[in-house]
Amino acid sequence: MTETTTPATTAATAEAAPGTPAPLLSVRDLTMTFPGRRSATGRRGAPVRAVDGVSFDLAAGRTLGLVGESGCGKSTTGRMIVRLLQPTSGRVVLDGEDISRLSQGALRPLRGSIQMVFQDPHSSLNPRQTVARIISEPLLVQGRSAGDARRRAAELMELVGLIPEHIDRYPHEFSGGQAQRIGIARALATGPRLIVADEPVSALDVSVQAQIVNLMERLRAELGLAYVFIAHDLSVVKRVSDRVAVMYLGRIVEIGDKAALYANPQHPYTRALLSAVPLPDPAAERRRERIVLLGDPPSPAAPPPGCTFHPRCPKAQEICRTERPLLRLAASREVACHFPGD
Repeated sequence: MTETTTPATTAATAEAAPGTPAPLLSVRDLTMTFPGRRSATGRRGAPVRAVDGVSFDLAAGRTLGLVGESGCGKSTTGRMIVRLLQPTSGRVVLDGEDISRLSQGALRPLRGSIQMVFQDPHSSLNPRQTVARIISEPLLVQGRSAGDARRRAAELMELVGLIPEHIDRYPHEFSGGQAQRIGIARALATGPRLIVADEPVSALDVSVQAQIVNLMERLRAELGLAYVFIAHDLSVVKRVSDRVAVMYLGRIVEIGDKAALYANPQHPYTRALLSAVPLPDPAAERRRERIVLLGDPPSPAAPPPGCTFHPRCPKAQEICRTERPLLRLAASREVACHFPGD
């Protein structure tokens, strides 16, 4: 199988140009392969490549939206960035230092710079611990005294819109939106520069989603945070992101500036995803074309040859079945498609 080449200077994979600041986060050729499951007879199945060569840069104070269907590898990518999972190969460079192969001991001093907010707030909070303990625990691990950690926890509760007097309550005494605010406060405890937010609003009511999104935007402006914002809701991603990366079956198929990508998507998969986002104008909603993809995504344990999207793509031709396209410049963003555009 042959592969198309991509220019060395494309936006997602190029090193910073001379005279420009280096990115806060640089991900290069990140790959995660899980061993296959064992059957009832003890035979192990084919390995699953959940993430397959993901690369992107993220500047300080900016937000990258990572979108795609369930099972596309976006959450696995986020967990590798914060080293909850050890990458099979590739690099994660945080503020100039490659953290992808550091031991846990060497990584501990750097964990204060990168934190994670999880999808389900209640399952990510220890029900046996008070809010004071949950928020202050990262500070205690970093060597702060118990008194300083508790005072900082109260400050963070107020920062995220909670009542500091409730610091000795337990997670079950809070609503879903309040619990997610606790999770955000815990992530802020060590003063991180980067937060990986894995579906942070998908488990919440719509009205509460807006509150959490507004909170995260305010915190980004006040604290200079950078986010990797993982979601399947493209309307939320449009609200919070500066750049958007679209993943399909473990690979980025399109990445670029938010405005350009939403206004004129180049990859057929991106076009299909955006066609499913409801429009606020009923007349425009009735006029537009809804793109319905046939079938389900292939198994990452047995991906199709060539372009992995070709079995579902309405534009697929023979080259799509034999050659896997790599990211290349098309209409001011990068697209992994032999026939980008309309």
